[in-house]
Amino acid sequence: MPGMVLFGRRWAIASDDLVFPGFFELFLRVVWWIGILTLYVMHRGKLDCAGGVLLSSYLIVLIVLLAVVICTVLAIVCVSMKGTICNPGPRKSMSKLLYLRLALFLPEMVWASLGAAWVADGVQCDRTVVNGIIATVVVSWIIIAATVFTIIIVFDPLGGKMVPYTSAGPGHLDSHESSQLLNGLKTAATSVWETRIKLLCCCVGKDDHTRIAFSSTAELFSTYFSDTDLVPSDIAAGLALLHQQQDNSSSSQEPEEVTSHSPGHPQEAELDAELENCHHYMQFAAAAYGWPLYIYRNPFTGLCRIGGDCYRSRTTEYELVGGDQLNCHFGSILHTTGLQYRDFIHISFHDKVYELPFLVALDHRKESVVVAVRGTMSLQDILTDLSAESESLHLDTDLQDCVAHKGISQAARYVYRRLVNDGILSQAFSIAPEYRLVVVGHSLGAGAAALLAIMLRSSYPQVRAYAFSPPRGLLSKSLYEYSKDFIVSLVLGKDVIPRLSVTNLEDLKKRILRVIAQCNKPKYKILLQGCWYELFGGIPDNFPTELDEGGQGHLTQPLLGEQSLLTHWSPAYSFSSDSPLDSPTKYPPLYPPGRIIHLEEEGASGRFGCCSAAQYRARWAHEAEFSRILIGPKMLTDHMPDILMRALDAVVADRAACLSCPGQGVSSVDVA
Repeated sequence: MPGMVLFGRRWAIASDDLVFPGFFELFLRVVWWIGILTLYVMHRGKLDCAGGVLLSSYLIVLIVLLAVVICTVLAIVCVSMKGTICNPGPRKSMSKLLYLRLALFLPEMVWASLGAAWVADGVQCDRTVVNGIIATVVVSWIIIAATVFTIIIVFDPLGGKMVPYTSAGPGHLDSHESSQLLNGLKTAATSVWETRIKLLCCCVGKDDHTRIAFSSTAELFSTYFSDTDLVPSDIAAGLALLHQQQDNSSSSQEPEEVTSHSPGHPQEAELDAELENCHHYMQFAAAAYGWPLYIYRNPFTGLCRIGGDCYRSRTTEYELVGGDQLNCHFGSILHTTGLQYRDFIHISFHDKVYELPFLVALDHRKESVVVAVRGTMSLQDILTDLSAESESLHLDTDLQDCVAHKGISQAARYVYRRLVNDGILSQAFSIAPEYRLVVVGHSLGAGAAALLAIMLRSSYPQVRAYAFSPPRGLLSKSLYEYSKDFIVSLVLGKDVIPRLSVTNLEDLKKRILRVIAQCNKPKYKILLQGCWYELFGGIPDNFPTELDEGGQGHLTQPLLGEQSLLTHWSPAYSFSSDSPLDSPTKYPPLYPPGRIIHLEEEGASGRFGCCSAAQYRARWAHEAEFSRILIGPKMLTDHMPDILMRALDAVVADRAACLSCPGQGVSSVDVA
């Protein structure tokens, strides 16, 4: 539900968010109360010492005060459990209970201070009693500190500005005043987000690119996260409901038609060839991550294998390679690719906003010059990812509407300048003029590699690119169609990144609003069932709504509708169809690069099963299959490069084994 209004401002917490914190505090308070009562009953005969009367009074008052607090917290928990996310009527007394609970902190603080002062005076009483009172004082201050910390966390800097607007709406203002108010809210929201991002990325730097990235990221967050009157727990509940709804829909759908092709079928032959290429070039995309990924993949032996490279001085072989900031990276790159020192032309681990690390190597097995761009590994890379506005690309083609993701296109342009202006590619092709150019990358590096290939195609018409788990929001429609001739993307399972774009985030937000507006369960039940379902699976919920089962008579106030959960200045406020939300002009719909190979999971492998326990089949897929974000426990793990590599190893091995079996084909789905 919308955030609670206390002390004349909105807070980032709802009245149904206090069930779990309340139960936790209730448990601590009851245990504490029983302990103090036991201490007083068992040792009150030992309080006839100097200062004992004060300590006895302290314990008696504390027992009474704790009893009052326990009753208040119990009432808060009971009220918080009532109603639903969009039916806050049964919780209308919550604000009064919270005022009472906050008021009780004043005598708690006073009594904790007096207890600390009395103990500090060196009371000469039984040591057990004194230690018990010391523990009581310490626990009191810990709870008070935790409460202050919680208040800081749920404080909404825009709460004071939002309350008068959300309560009265813009209808009471004329158009000029309403416009001024909305612009002020947007500016304030952007400023707040920019301050948060600067604090989080305080060690990144303060150059022009970084400042631009801060502004771009803040504007994105303020546009798409500040226009809903929801609190974080509402979003968590919505995601839990969406996952179950998604699985419920999948189980009720008829199995898709599968066409069996013989191993000699042209489409299967092409798929096998491209899978083998992906399997080969993924090693270079992984090598671009340097030693962190290598150590992660080889936790027991990796450090021993590359440790010597971290401490030795640069040898003659190292000097043959251009680059900077190699450190421990070169050893891991050699082990990952299986190449020799002399096969590398340039390795750079220079990392700034819009400037990505990359390597250039000669791949004699495939007779290619390989450019591998690193994916996201730092805060600078995250800022590059989040610079999600679109910008035009100036290409030597007749294409119209050449638009791409701003941050990734800036990064690709940086690598392009290094390759061309610094003569790196010229050096590589002077050594191997008959080789072809191949550009690869994973995640952010995949997007940069795809755009880099597009930029280089006029000079290198035979260029190929392999984009592993690329972001969806990368290319305009015309560039997407153009890239199909020379770019292949590989996507694993339910990986969220190839489905992630501003347009899809808007669609996800609308789906969350719809599902929580329709659900009749209280939030604490949704979260408990959601956690259980994520961990252990089970049967998805069937999502009855508030108006089902004759429940209208039990409502104490009208339900908050889907529109009511959006602030009036949301770009989606007046949109109510089932299609994805239209993005603002600054964020037009963007698409993934090239043709897409989807490694699709077959059967169940457990909620968090590793890819060795999962079975995948490879097939060509259409970009429309990635036009909606899928919720699930593997939506993040399927993006990890080591998981992708293991899945790719298994798929290639299975297909090779299948081809060697006479009379057996490989399943595939024809996608237009």
